[in-house]
Amino acid sequence: MTKINAVITGVGAYLPDYILTNEELSTMVDTNDEWIMTRIGIKERRILKGDGLGSSELGSKAVAELLKKTNTSPEEIDLVICATVTPDMPFPATANIISDKVGINNAFSFDINAGCSGFLFSLTTGAKYIESGMCKKVIVVGAEKMSSIVDYTDRQTCPIFGDGSAAVLLEPTTENVGVIDEILHTQGSGRKHLYQKAGGSCRPASHETVDNREHFIYQEGSHVFKHAVSNMADVSVEMMEKHNITSEELAWLVPHQANNRIIEATAKRMGLAKEKVMINIEKYGNTTSATIPLCLWEWEKQLKKGDDIILSGFGAGFTWGAILIKWGYDTK
Repeated sequence: MTKINAVITGVGAYLPDYILTNEELSTMVDTNDEWIMTRIGIKERRILKGDGLGSSELGSKAVAELLKKTNTSPEEIDLVICATVTPDMPFPATANIISDKVGINNAFSFDINAGCSGFLFSLTTGAKYIESGMCKKVIVVGAEKMSSIVDYTDRQTCPIFGDGSAAVLLEPTTENVGVIDEILHTQGSGRKHLYQKAGGSCRPASHETVDNREHFIYQEGSHVFKHAVSNMADVSVEMMEKHNITSEELAWLVPHQANNRIIEATAKRMGLAKEKVMINIEKYGNTTSATIPLCLWEWEKQLKKGDDIILSGFGAGFTWGAILIKWGYDTK
């Protein structure tokens, strides 16, 4: 029986117009451009402005661009998966809202929350639906309004995050391209080092939780940094060794854009030249589930059919992993 692979056939994205620079941020909290660039590597980040606008606003615009670029009708889509840690609301799923906004009415949809590894977990899930034959066209979208849970009085976290969205279309192929393999991990004990304390069923919203500023991101930076460096590097090298891919043969590393030092350490461990690493953290910051597809979108014209590419990420949970894909098309 011929093996069916799930291949990315298009990428779309959306970034808000408003740019929050380090200079403006320094008027809000005790920080400066040098401090942020030295420790994180971020110059600016995009922020979604406007009342009543959530992650679905970002996601729907990315999906709309994807449908237009790939000349795909909304009626053709079988499944929409949204990777997000900032859903519009606890329920319904943000994927449902995105589907409604772009006119996708024949699909089922759901959200996946795996922290900054959300796109990796969602891409793997979408690929399995394609490989099984259950779906022919699957959209995987990372959509994050991180500004909604950032404490702009906390200098440790507020420079890091930005808003944005990007989406890919998955389709079946019998060619030797597409999603080749994945290595995914979870370590639940890491949850106490990176989390949002209140707003869930364990600690519902109250005057106390709001007064204590418990609805914002909490992060133990040094602990998260240490685990992110080791785990992203280890799993990426493991993927290379598993498939006998050398640093010369690997076309691209697409790392989660959390911290420039984490990216550099991962690339060094893999033996990759800087020219083979997609980095746009300086312009967009950490958009959580959207960082990896945003890189694919920005570098799309440089990708060639057959390129071996490793996607690698680390996030809250702790969650981490790597996916090996063989790029499926040349951009015209």
